[in-house]
Amino acid sequence: MGVSAQKKTEKVVIEAVKLFYADFNDGAFARADEYTTSDWNHINPFGGRTVGRDAVLSEVRAVHTSFLKGVTDTPESFDVKFSSPNVALVIVPSRMSTFTTPDGVKHENERNIRTFVVVKRENRWRIMHDHNTIIAGLL
Repeated sequence: MGVSAQKKTEKVVIEAVKLFYADFNDGAFARADEYTTSDWNHINPFGGRTVGRDAVLSEVRAVHTSFLKGVTDTPESFDVKFSSPNVALVIVPSRMSTFTTPDGVKHENERNIRTFVVVKRENRWRIMHDHNTIIAGLL
């Protein structure tokens, strides 16, 4: 892939990830069919794993109507690497707005880092996997 073609493809891959963040910030994930695969694999920051778009949507919509209601996650950058012409890894550090988890812990000014596996299927780039991790502060 030439440099110009790769930059164009990177932009399309990033757009799929940006759709995820727009849906995260909205909380309803109404456009997930546009940017995820049916076998979407999601690992949340607490280590829980959910597989399959329907199951993932059920989980994320539930938390976005409870402790993540109104919470936003703002990407800081997008680092794209291609492992093949049809598979991209996207690393995204981000900053979350304040929220309190069900165990009573308040999360303020928290940074996360998410790894996305984005694949080209049906002539579209879609998220097949995402793994979210809280960036720990220095001890």
